[in-house]
Amino acid sequence: MYRQGTTRGVSSAVHFYQARQLEAYASKPATRLTLRQLVFFGKYMNEERLIKSANYVRTELPIRIAHRLRDMQALPYVVVTQEWVAKVYELYWSAFDKFRRYPEITTVEENDAFCVFVRELLDDHKSVIPNLSLGLSLSSPYLLPDRLDTFMRRMLVSRISRRVLAEHHIALTKFVKSQDRSLQAHEDVGIISTELSVQDSIDRCVRYLRRRPRDVEEDALTGPLSDADWSEVIVDGHKDTRFAYIREHLEYIIFELLKNSFRATRLQHPTSNTLPPIRVTVVASDNDVYLRISDQGGGLVSGEIKSPSDLFSFSHVRNATRLAAARLGALRTVSSSEHGMRATVSEQVGRWEPDPESGADVPADGVNPHPRIGIGLPMSNIYATYFGGSLDLVSLDGYGTDVYVRLPKLGKNLEGIEL
Repeated sequence: MYRQGTTRGVSSAVHFYQARQLEAYASKPATRLTLRQLVFFGKYMNEERLIKSANYVRTELPIRIAHRLRDMQALPYVVVTQEWVAKVYELYWSAFDKFRRYPEITTVEENDAFCVFVRELLDDHKSVIPNLSLGLSLSSPYLLPDRLDTFMRRMLVSRISRRVLAEHHIALTKFVKSQDRSLQAHEDVGIISTELSVQDSIDRCVRYLRRRPRDVEEDALTGPLSDADWSEVIVDGHKDTRFAYIREHLEYIIFELLKNSFRATRLQHPTSNTLPPIRVTVVASDNDVYLRISDQGGGLVSGEIKSPSDLFSFSHVRNATRLAAARLGALRTVSSSEHGMRATVSEQVGRWEPDPESGADVPADGVNPHPRIGIGLPMSNIYATYFGGSLDLVSLDGYGTDVYVRLPKLGKNLEGIEL
């Protein structure tokens, strides 16, 4: 039996007794890849390699989904049957069942149909992040903090891994089908930019964020704020740094961290005519690329947050804001929206239009960030650590915050999937 208001069919959604096929897949290890492997395989793509890529995605994704279904089945019954968690379970079970039944791909035409199938599933899963966050926030009283955070991390890392494989294959397919096959040495290989400019990514994120209305951070709690322009962003260090990375991941990290710095600086200086600048330092070593983002936004520790790392937590014990009424309401809004949430910059800035003066991409309608649902910083941390990097917060309480991001430069680290 299930309570009124829970997902229809939740009693059958928890497929504890239909586990034979699931066990067969969950017992297999995931075949983890490095960024370098993704680049090397995709750099000189042809139809034969494309079909091989399709069948790898077809057979790998149900294994990764099966591991996460097993994780959900191991949750307390009161959690897995919670309305929002049950919705995610149902989506995952449906995707698993469809993938395991999908026939082998042998032709380019069959691959085209497979790409449509994969894209539809990606679209179906746009509600997973807000549903998981809402469901686990409401279930927080039933789970110890370490268990809750470990579960959420495994779910979100695995979700990123599946989207990387799926979207990379779709991008490779588009390349093979393109008319101009002379671009074999193009700097983009699938979704990976082999010569990604850190400076360009910073500039793009700053340009997007500075187009926001100045009063975007005002609410009933903050009251009126300064109408000064947004803080200037000063970039120094190794500004010509380029490396191979997934642009969408790098720019999400930069965008979210700068968005937090812009907000904190304005809140800390509500009457200033000129807001203090934000400084971004870029350093490239032999093995890693480092970013340090420094602001004068007052720091991170508050009555609700005892340690900066608690901001990564989904447990109300470590981060009391997880059960705040405003945040739960915002999560419900995003969860029920047809747009869902993919954790990208593009969904926040809307469609692009070329800037007639600079030729650069700018948002046509300004920036439309998600409601403050507490996802940006945890997702930035997961993106940073996905290929073996790190994200560390240092709070200078009463003054500001330094955020240190380290991203591997050589692409040799395996995906950070926890089996």
